[in-house]
Amino acid sequence: MILQDSKIKRMVENKELIISPFEIECLNSAGYDLRSSMDLLVYPKEQKLISTLERIELPPNIAGFLHLRSSLIREGLLAGLALVDPGFKGQLTISLFNASHNVIKISQGEPFLQITFIQLQDKAEKPYSGKYQNSKGVTKSLRHIKS
Repeated sequence: MILQDSKIKRMVENKELIISPFEIECLNSAGYDLRSSMDLLVYPKEQKLISTLERIELPPNIAGFLHLRSSLIREGLLAGLALVDPGFKGQLTISLFNASHNVIKISQGEPFLQITFIQLQDKAEKPYSGKYQNSKGVTKSLRHIKS
């Protein structure tokens, strides 16, 4: 089940779902707009990493799907997005690629990503506890680092 705005707001108020800082203006009918933690210029045919301003903490019965804002897609920006596992805590790092011939600017505090929250039927038996738990700022790949 996809969580609607009133359920997201209630879960944040009850501290069942952490979005920090939470701004009511970023809440929409079926998700929440995540903002950039930095000013970023992405030049044509360039890939860069960006992190969200918000720290999120998902309970063991909620997963998140990420979507790049459609206005940025229309400008030629592509994103490498992944499922946000139940139990994840931290800021999110996203890979962006500029497929256009123009420089694309994202300003600090600008919404660039939406997260849609999905309620699982039951709590995950193995909530996320991987290498990116408690990420702060842009976090480069840790795939070659042993846990």
